[in-house]
Amino acid sequence: MAATPPDEAERKEDGLYNGSPSVTSLQREISLERKASEYTQISEAKVLVVFTGGTIGMKAHGGVYVPEKNYLEKTLMEMPMLHDKAYAEQLKEDNFQFENAPDFFQENAPLVLPLSKYGKHVLYWILEYDPILDSCNMNMDDWGQIAADIEKNYQYFDGFVILHGTDTMAYTASALSFMFEHLGKPVILTGSQVPIYEMRNDGRDNLLGALLIAGHFVIPEVTLYFNNKLYRGNRVTKVANQSFQAFDSPNLPPLVTMEVEIHVEWDAVFRCNTIERFRVQTDMDPNIGLLRLFPGMSLQTVEHFLSPPMEGVVLQTYGTGNAPDGRHDLLQAFKDASDRGILIVNCTQCPKGGVDCYYATGKVLLDAGVIPGADMTVEAALAKLSYLLAKKDVTAQERRELLSENLRGELTMVGVGKESISLTSNKFLRHLARALQLGSAEEMHAVRDALFPALMCAAAKNGDNSTLQALIQQGGNMDAKDYDGRTPLHIACSHGHADTVEFLLKNGASVYQRDAAGHTCLRDAIKFRNFPIIKLLVKTGANLSNHITPIRIGIELCSAAAHNDIDGLRSWILAGADPNQPDYSSRTALHVAVGEGHVEAVKYLMDHGAIPTLQDPHGTTAVIEARIRDHMDLIPLLDKDACCTEPHPAKGAAPAKEEPVSPSKRRFSLGAKFFSKKNTESGD
Repeated sequence: MAATPPDEAERKEDGLYNGSPSVTSLQREISLERKASEYTQISEAKVLVVFTGGTIGMKAHGGVYVPEKNYLEKTLMEMPMLHDKAYAEQLKEDNFQFENAPDFFQENAPLVLPLSKYGKHVLYWILEYDPILDSCNMNMDDWGQIAADIEKNYQYFDGFVILHGTDTMAYTASALSFMFEHLGKPVILTGSQVPIYEMRNDGRDNLLGALLIAGHFVIPEVTLYFNNKLYRGNRVTKVANQSFQAFDSPNLPPLVTMEVEIHVEWDAVFRCNTIERFRVQTDMDPNIGLLRLFPGMSLQTVEHFLSPPMEGVVLQTYGTGNAPDGRHDLLQAFKDASDRGILIVNCTQCPKGGVDCYYATGKVLLDAGVIPGADMTVEAALAKLSYLLAKKDVTAQERRELLSENLRGELTMVGVGKESISLTSNKFLRHLARALQLGSAEEMHAVRDALFPALMCAAAKNGDNSTLQALIQQGGNMDAKDYDGRTPLHIACSHGHADTVEFLLKNGASVYQRDAAGHTCLRDAIKFRNFPIIKLLVKTGANLSNHITPIRIGIELCSAAAHNDIDGLRSWILAGADPNQPDYSSRTALHVAVGEGHVEAVKYLMDHGAIPTLQDPHGTTAVIEARIRDHMDLIPLLDKDACCTEPHPAKGAAPAKEEPVSPSKRRFSLGAKFFSKKNTESGD
């Protein structure tokens, strides 16, 4: 994919530090840094594959399938559709590094999908569990381990794929959907009915599809991908054990269908609609159970089942949630259990449909304190009970209320939903349809998808929340992109509309979407020095870890320091930048600020964690820099112990020399003049 042309600010070349290398040499290094930046920001997505086990990674031994350690990745490397060896070799030649990530991912080269039609390579790392599990052995502790691993690596990856056995995959998907609070990135479970090593299998397509979706579409849900369909994880149940169509979502259509084109039902995507950072609840309450009614069930069976330590029960009933109203003994047992604080959720035994109290046989359960479970699957109801019972700061009444609420898209709320798009649902679209002679719902959706992104971005530019609200009610996608790949959130951040940013975030806009240049909304807020917006985005979970290289951050900090740009320094540090991050000459912003004699910048950096004893490759600290430059007034501003504290190299710096070199021979920071706002007509 052709790289986006650099901004005018990056093309300006108006001056170098004294003692710096020639312009030609400097331009060459800037070009290399820019190339590395483009690899990370524009053409690649990073996905973590958590390999817990399952048939997909098994191998036949003695006529039966058993887990095979350290074999899956070797096999995938030989599959052209799952590993592009040529591109992987190019990454190696370019010294690709997964900077700031945990050591495991820096020490192990990624696998790479071939270039997609969207112009992007998906880089993925496999985190293989030891031991590899058959999903029949999966338990709540394993759910907690999976959740903790994703939380630990959340900021470094664009999406996550969990390889899992099919037998309990729906249970794990439901559990994780509740354990992940304020999720903003895709988490996709997949596996196979036949091992991926077999000549004829479903594992290759399932893994490929999951990786493509995780790397290309910000669908902030726990989902399950199987047989060319992506389902909401807590709506799925296993329906076949000898078919590649092993899963179904009876009460909710797929979110994504993989055909000749990839069709995403953005209207159906569930968004958390809160301004909260992603977090994980790993604790789940095991004192839950599943009780299925059948004709002639004995009272003793029910009473024994409802005895301590039972705290939550999913009651599978007949039809629309009915129970025998003539069995007063059973109804009294349910009421007594409910009065003792046991949560009982009513779910139908039917695969399709939900619980409604249309009949007297259904109302008697409601009168007994049984909570209607709407159209939740058994897997979702069990997971929801376990999740809520583990929340010790929630009262019993609050738990009962939360069980009936739609927390993660697990149930359909009666009378709640977006207004559908039709020829009569919207006056604007109705007139447009008449003018364009549109007649079908498909055509109306096509027009909406073409026009609404531009309308929503225009409203965001003007800070027009009422228009945004109207467009959302008519099916507008909060993450719809304009011609330049920018979402309404990008636009609102660029124009400083903090109230609109908050409105968009509360309506599910993603802070992880990138525009055509690879920039997130956080990068736009930094660029335009919008401090309240930066704080709001960071609170929601936005970070710098995965979309901008540490070296580039160092360049930006040094650029701001070189021009005493306090607002620039503040913007980057508010966004989470390390004030001690060096540029690619291993000099920090404090080195540059001291060298230029900028008192305000030195004060700001020192107040925000800058370390004056860090050395550049020539052994020069900020204190030595001040002396060399005869900026003696700056020395008291630096750490009072800096003069007597042993200096230490900055991150990535070469070993220090014994004596600092003179200014005429020393190499100074390379990025500041080329990547500055003050020396250009338009900034980056």
